[in-house]
Amino acid sequence: MPSDFALKAMNTVHRAVLKLSAGKAGWRASDMPVLELTTIGRRSGEPRSVMLTSPYQEGSTLVVVASRGGDDKHPAWFLNLRDNPAVEVSYQGGPAQSMHARAATASERERLWPLVVADHKNYAGYQTKTTREIPLVLLEATD
Repeated sequence: MPSDFALKAMNTVHRAVLKLSAGKAGWRASDMPVLELTTIGRRSGEPRSVMLTSPYQEGSTLVVVASRGGDDKHPAWFLNLRDNPAVEVSYQGGPAQSMHARAATASERERLWPLVVADHKNYAGYQTKTTREIPLVLLEATD
């Protein structure tokens, strides 16, 4: 499983690609759109940003996967939004917008999971590495 250091390093490299290309490269990864998710740290109270892919979108709702590479623990960003669902999202380099984040309900996950893994089988592989059910997070517009 990826270490916290490895995950932070990947985010740093991703941000460097975006900066060095003046935003012309880095907004797609593994054939998925990339977004920047900003949560409020559950312990620090400070903004925390992470680059994520969205394997599925439904209208204005963006779906992200809290996989952490199939680790047995949830990613920190998921724990943050679980405690404070008010987030900001910059989708494919667009302006940041306020959104509400929530874990998909059991019935939503049952419907959405096959749609996610149909085109992005890596997520199905991650699920086989852990006993925890990997959450799908719905990022919904607040307006």
